[in-house]
Amino acid sequence: MTSERYDVIIVGGAVMGSSAAFWLTRMQPDLSVLVIEMDPSYAYSATALSVASIRQQFTNPVNVEISRFGIGFIRDLEGSLGREVGIPSLGLRENGYLFLAGTSGAAATMQEVAAMQRALGAGTEVLDADALAARFPWLRLDDVTAGSFGPSDEGWFDNMGLLNGFRLAARAQGAEYLVDRVTDLLRAGERITGVRLASGQEISCGALINAAGTRAADILRTAGEDIPVEPRKRTVFMIDAPNARHPDAPLIVDHTGFYLRPEGEHWITAIVPEGDGPVDPSDFEPRASDFEDLIWPRLYDRAPGFDAVKVLRWWVGHYDYNTLDQNAIVGRLPGLANLYLMNGFSGHGLQQAPAVGRGIAELIMTGGYRTIDMTPLGAERLQTNTPFAERAII
Repeated sequence: MTSERYDVIIVGGAVMGSSAAFWLTRMQPDLSVLVIEMDPSYAYSATALSVASIRQQFTNPVNVEISRFGIGFIRDLEGSLGREVGIPSLGLRENGYLFLAGTSGAAATMQEVAAMQRALGAGTEVLDADALAARFPWLRLDDVTAGSFGPSDEGWFDNMGLLNGFRLAARAQGAEYLVDRVTDLLRAGERITGVRLASGQEISCGALINAAGTRAADILRTAGEDIPVEPRKRTVFMIDAPNARHPDAPLIVDHTGFYLRPEGEHWITAIVPEGDGPVDPSDFEPRASDFEDLIWPRLYDRAPGFDAVKVLRWWVGHYDYNTLDQNAIVGRLPGLANLYLMNGFSGHGLQQAPAVGRGIAELIMTGGYRTIDMTPLGAERLQTNTPFAERAII
């Protein structure tokens, strides 16, 4: 049963919103926190439709630090959330990531970035073409100059396990969840005073967190604010390739534009579609032709074992895509003293949720970041149109 006022209202209850709820109630058990989620099945959330990967190989130090925190949290989920939550493991599979470079300039950049990643605790290795051929003899590497490989702390895990863990722990610590849809943010000057719901109810708050994913910009517009975040559609294919059975392969990010990773004896693959642009947040119609037209030719060029391929199924997920720089927008929105953003993750939100949820909670509870300084991801850069670019975008 909801009250009429909460210390913190969180709009969106998927992995970002639930992470914030978990950390807030962990830091201050008597804090009243309400999470408003319009679809408790999460069937179309980015969390549920993610390929559920985590990597250390980012080009900005803050993103590496966020992932370093995330891998520790995920690896020891029971210690992170508490044994009473009842989720002992997320089945983390540490096959690693392999980024392939096609030019000497890209290879030099890999060396520079890998040094930064290693300084922060990652195990990134940069391999030349001969070393790549020795480690991955099933790949065709005629056009590859180098590869950046993370042999540990990178891989994939149970996405819904992480979400459910955060939700269960947050609720056990006192957070409340309400099934409804926020139609308006209520504003008085430089403060958000509450929300109006589709049910007609109005609830006031001390602070508000926007964790609404692809609908984040729509929510903000009701308060006269805007951010450069829009839904982008990605069609993901699960395929069978009987002549390419490599269940221990890493997630490969090919310089020709696609990615590929094993899923048991099968594979998951996707590509940025031609003419990529905004879509309606309810548009989940797959682009089934993307595999045959865009992915398969590149895939066969990379590995001859993909000569015979069958598409087993496909699904569509959405990125909350930050059109400024494809990097997260985290922190307080300038001009509003009590509105906080967890938006624009552009496909990296699941792996960044443990650290970003903690960062937002620290910002609300203490007025600053304590664990990781996420200031570079702040919304101030939106006002000056100054990108904080992340070069390792997938």
